[in-house]
Amino acid sequence: MVVIFIRALLLYLVVIVIIRMMGKRQVAEMQPFELVITIMFAELAATPMENIGVPLINGIIPIIVLLCIQVTISYFSLKSEGFRNFICGKPSILIHKGRIDQSELRRLRVSMSDLLEALRNKDYFNISDIEYAILETNGQISVLPKTHKRSIAIEDLGIEKQIDYEELPVTLIVDGKLNRRKLEKAGYDERWLQEQLKKEDIDKIENVFFAFISSDKNFYAQKKMG
Repeated sequence: MVVIFIRALLLYLVVIVIIRMMGKRQVAEMQPFELVITIMFAELAATPMENIGVPLINGIIPIIVLLCIQVTISYFSLKSEGFRNFICGKPSILIHKGRIDQSELRRLRVSMSDLLEALRNKDYFNISDIEYAILETNGQISVLPKTHKRSIAIEDLGIEKQIDYEELPVTLIVDGKLNRRKLEKAGYDERWLQEQLKKEDIDKIENVFFAFISSDKNFYAQKKMG
């Protein structure tokens, strides 16, 4: 029991030191290769702890080798943009000039639900407020709102104003599928919806990629590609 305790303590300290040497990053900020190496650290450290018949050095040496690999990759990533793009990939534009890039969503296997959730995490509830949304190489989404939606505090203008309650946007159509329950809850029917789609030059619900009612009660729709 004492041997297991000592081995676990030593391996824990080794892994902590190695992780510190990799740099201070949160898991969400890691590049894919950094996340893979971190997971491998845990696997390599677990083997000598679970089996006291395995020499302790058999767990430590591979961990040090992985650290050297990580440092080498990070070094060349800093020196060469091409190498960095090969290892980490490039940022992907999901919303371009206010339009959702459907082909990019399909290529990256990102659903509309995923995109809307990521935007809500950035405090943007209306997709029509977004000029650009970029999926970074670490999986995070960066957002550039439209000019009239960029943040400015009321106190910066010297104005004291009571802010009215703002409702959440209502998603009506995703990839050609209408959510009738949400449409009715919003106080509208399919006839109204068809009229709004005609204004957007869309003849059928099946041809809609995404449609919603914004917080300020404006209708927004984007046609399917192809």
